[in-house]
Amino acid sequence: MSWRKERRAERGYHHGNLKEALLQAALGLIAEKGAAGFTFADAARMAGVSPAAPYRHFRDRDELLSSIAQRGFEQFEAVLTAAWDDGHPDTVSAFERVGKAYLAFARQEPAFYSAMFESGLPVDLNSTLLAASERAFGIIRAAAERLAALAPPGTPRPPAMMMALHIWSMSHGVASLFARGDAARRKLPMSAEDLLEAEVLIYLRGLGFSTDRRPAAPQPGQNQASQTSGPASADPSGPPRGPWGTPK
Repeated sequence: MSWRKERRAERGYHHGNLKEALLQAALGLIAEKGAAGFTFADAARMAGVSPAAPYRHFRDRDELLSSIAQRGFEQFEAVLTAAWDDGHPDTVSAFERVGKAYLAFARQEPAFYSAMFESGLPVDLNSTLLAASERAFGIIRAAAERLAALAPPGTPRPPAMMMALHIWSMSHGVASLFARGDAARRKLPMSAEDLLEAEVLIYLRGLGFSTDRRPAAPQPGQNQASQTSGPASADPSGPPRGPWGTPK
């Protein structure tokens, strides 16, 4: 390598915060080509540095992708946490906000979303990435636990972890197909939010929750304040039989 080329490489490396420049370059490439559509050298070229410069901060392309996915999960956690707001003003309203926030993140941050869920990275082999993803999922699980606690009287309470995984799967499916922020988004004759809401209502109904949002009529000797409304209210036709057997 000539002295001139070496000087150009050094100037490229010292152009600023190289690590951040590489992360932003990779995000741009993911948005353009997908998580599997670029090389380590492509990221270096986009950042304006030599092919060897990225190795000062990342072992390889997978480590660069892991850093992007970790940052995505951290932002995802913050978005879901703000939407959940510890279940205020009520569990059902907060739960609905979490679903909408999930779809909004996929729509507004398609490159992060792709790195998080479509890169093929072995999440369990990277403890930092795994921890970030678990914290984000923890918001969905917390919401599911609150929702499960609202099971109508006499109905078997569904396992919160199972509910969280089911709802996560539904949210991810709708987000990946219909709420993307890239060209892979499929057309839908309704909003992605409406589709997810309908899926969740059908799911809750199948678990024995009432999906009628109208307040139940007061029973003799029961005041209005004791009544509940929303997907978790009791079905006036009587306690339904849940998938875990006869209520005890």
